[in-house]
Amino acid sequence: MTDQDFMQLAYVQAQYARALGEVPVGAVVVKDGEVIAAGYNHPIAKHDPTAHAEIMALRAAAEVLGNYRLPGCELYVTLEPCVMCSGAMMHARLSRVIYGASDPKTGACGSVLNLFEQEKLNHHTSVVGGVMAEECGNLLKDFFSSRRQEAAERKRLQAEGNSLLTKS
Repeated sequence: MTDQDFMQLAYVQAQYARALGEVPVGAVVVKDGEVIAAGYNHPIAKHDPTAHAEIMALRAAAEVLGNYRLPGCELYVTLEPCVMCSGAMMHARLSRVIYGASDPKTGACGSVLNLFEQEKLNHHTSVVGGVMAEECGNLLKDFFSSRRQEAAERKRLQAEGNSLLTKS
């Protein structure tokens, strides 16, 4: 399988997150060419700020391998990882991180900063960005556009309801 094939599997995970009303980010962990774990965003449902797709996939992979270190593993994620997730990836000793869309607000693989290039850190993971970037980015853009439209509609309905109350 290619990087694109594995990213497509991460994309499916992101669609699960979207279906649950979570920010659509998905991830898979691959070892020796086989998917060993997957995860998707669900910090809202879990009431857990660390329940990012990457963290969920890392936790599942660690369970599968019976080790908190994941040497020889690669993580595919639809959105450029944040600082928290990047730190967890380095602690897990991943060999490679592959992401889809860049994140200009919180990306820690080069968009805002590049945690993986910090020479003082004791583990270095190679990073590849831009795999299925357009598809992954569009999924996020569509999600947030939909959320803004829903919020505007709620605001409009609320204003309409308030105007009816003032007329009575």
